[in-house]
Amino acid sequence: MLKKLKKYQERLLKSFKIKYKRYIFNEIDFDEKMIAIFGARGVGKTTTLFQYLLELQAKNKKVLYISLDYPFLAAVDLIEIVEAFAEEGGEYLLLDEVHRYNDFSAYLKTIYDLFDIHVVFTSSSATSLLNAKSDLSRRVSLYNLYGFSFREFLEVKYEIKLEALNIEEIFEKHISLSQKILEQKFDILEAFKEYLKVGYYPFYFDKKTSFFQNLVNTINLTIDLDLTSLGLIEQKYTYKLKKLLEVVCQSTPFEVNYSKIAASAEISRSKLYDYVTFLADGQMLLLIDEPIKGIKKISVPAKIYLNNTNLLYAYCQNSKTGTVRETFFANQISQKSKIHISKQGDFTIDEKYRIEIGGKNKSFKQIKDLPHSFVVADEIVVGKGNKIPLWLFGFVY
Repeated sequence: MLKKLKKYQERLLKSFKIKYKRYIFNEIDFDEKMIAIFGARGVGKTTTLFQYLLELQAKNKKVLYISLDYPFLAAVDLIEIVEAFAEEGGEYLLLDEVHRYNDFSAYLKTIYDLFDIHVVFTSSSATSLLNAKSDLSRRVSLYNLYGFSFREFLEVKYEIKLEALNIEEIFEKHISLSQKILEQKFDILEAFKEYLKVGYYPFYFDKKTSFFQNLVNTINLTIDLDLTSLGLIEQKYTYKLKKLLEVVCQSTPFEVNYSKIAASAEISRSKLYDYVTFLADGQMLLLIDEPIKGIKKISVPAKIYLNNTNLLYAYCQNSKTGTVRETFFANQISQKSKIHISKQGDFTIDEKYRIEIGGKNKSFKQIKDLPHSFVVADEIVVGKGNKIPLWLFGFVY
């Protein structure tokens, strides 16, 4: 079996040509014994494993890649494969799609405890990785891989190098930062429009003509295979999650009415909370809470968005411009900062900055007397004072 897996590995590497490396390579501590990379389908988890595999091979390390969705592995004991690999001096084990292997958490725990091997594995969700029964959480370092930031999209589209920015830099030096980026001499607003529609998922660059169909197929696979593999939902109820996505798409984010959504999606209110959580964990929904601590937080409904603007364009016939803008901002900012909905303005960031989002003519009327308040405006290239271009927040990772 080990020989067969090595043959598959070499066959896959022969056709692998993606050189662009995601932001996550700068964040992962590869010296850790067990690393988990989780995230939505289509964001580049397998690509990341292959790129790391090539790095290890270049250093003459003994490494084995296994995709656990291979049908012939269903009846094979993973521990026996790892034992054979270890006996011949194996050093690094790269496991793809671990959630497709039955009782994977227990197997990972055993591998960690019994073998002197570094393990990097991928999964579509963090939920089962931290299952208390397997006690895996003490052994694994988790890294969430998101879709392309606007910065990464520009790097791939124009084959250029752009630096990521921290949130404090953007608020304090947005004018000079915008001007430096614009030295690249491309139409930033046109590129931003393209990103909002199709730029979040890396596979866009390979499947431009069929992007939306592939995106919908990807979401269906996440629900039909990944969430069911993790035991989060029975197969017969998966259609309800798909319907829930459509209902959320038709709702105004700030006017979340759980009873209405439950009725429209034809599910009970108690089940709705579970389903929303599952979809958020699978990076199909994005939940933003009010800044309330303690037990009261449980009773406050979150502001619900589709996870990213590409999903809006794929699922919604006529998304409101305001929803698209808020979705982009919340999606990008939530990867690096704490974001909450706000009663004055749209959001608060890191419990400090107050944000109002709008078009180029948006005023400070709603937040004019608040400290650290900013208007984040679409359709502007460079900001002025406390008005910052929306696109610049696509550079936080």
